[in-house]
Amino acid sequence: MLWEAREIKIRILSITLYLCQKRSGDNRIQAMTVPLITGLANLSRAYDGFILDIWGVMHQGGRAYDEAIDCVKRLRAEGKRVLFLSNAPRRATRVADILEQKGVPRESYDHLLSSGEATRIAFENGSEPDLKGLGRHYLLLATPGDDDLLCGLDYAPTNTLAEADFLLAVGLSDARPSLAEHEELLQEAARRNLTMVCVNPDLEVIRLGIRELCAGALAAHYMKLGGKVVYFGKPHSLVYSLSFKLLGIESRARVLAVGDGLATDIKGASAAGIDSLLVTGGLLAEELGTSHHETPAADVLAAVCDASKIRPRAAISALRW
Repeated sequence: MLWEAREIKIRILSITLYLCQKRSGDNRIQAMTVPLITGLANLSRAYDGFILDIWGVMHQGGRAYDEAIDCVKRLRAEGKRVLFLSNAPRRATRVADILEQKGVPRESYDHLLSSGEATRIAFENGSEPDLKGLGRHYLLLATPGDDDLLCGLDYAPTNTLAEADFLLAVGLSDARPSLAEHEELLQEAARRNLTMVCVNPDLEVIRLGIRELCAGALAAHYMKLGGKVVYFGKPHSLVYSLSFKLLGIESRARVLAVGDGLATDIKGASAAGIDSLLVTGGLLAEELGTSHHETPAADVLAAVCDASKIRPRAAISALRW
């Protein structure tokens, strides 16, 4: 499997780095390690606003983690501003409803922004240059029930590629759960020079221990076929601009992003000019050889970050106070 091969590669890299250090006495590897903290209380005083990921941080598809809920409540009790920023390809109100069903009350945070909501805002106000001239008819790639993103706007879904002006990639449908089953459609769309609007840049998500592909995997494959992709969500800039407006905090030095994705949460935070805290017990747990709540080996974590060329300010096994 892809992640098994990736884990082997990371472990080989980690061992190689360790052996090089042992042979040469080189201390540079020590300097590259990511600080591991046991609780957010260790960092909270340095920040006024917190941008928190949801999936992999607050929950993993089931009920929200009790210690994560407690942590968010403690942040609010200290007067901190809390914004959930999710790559969920749905309206923010729907994400808030789901989060509440999982045990996270709405009064425990200030704002919630989803990549789906950011996409709708962009289509509604017409301010994004990449959306200009797309046309009004789109072919929706989504799971059942995720067809309301552009409802009420001057855009209409179509059932055929021949009638589509662009692709709206929300996710993989239950009827087509793999990239192979989208191959013919994506090849034809690329031949037609149709732009794909990707509402969720995540490549995959872990749902109750099982990895599932997201719209980002479709988009990445479409680009390999020569297709053009417009992304909304982390790590891309619009969601951070919207987040800062909602938080109302002038100094970005006083904002901390927390997430489990190096290529989305941590990379996006870095590009936006804010610090980040990596949750290691989420998406990266298998690569790091750990599970939720387990602290990874410092050298393995450093190797993973070095391989990705993305580095958080610190890391924590799970969101807790």
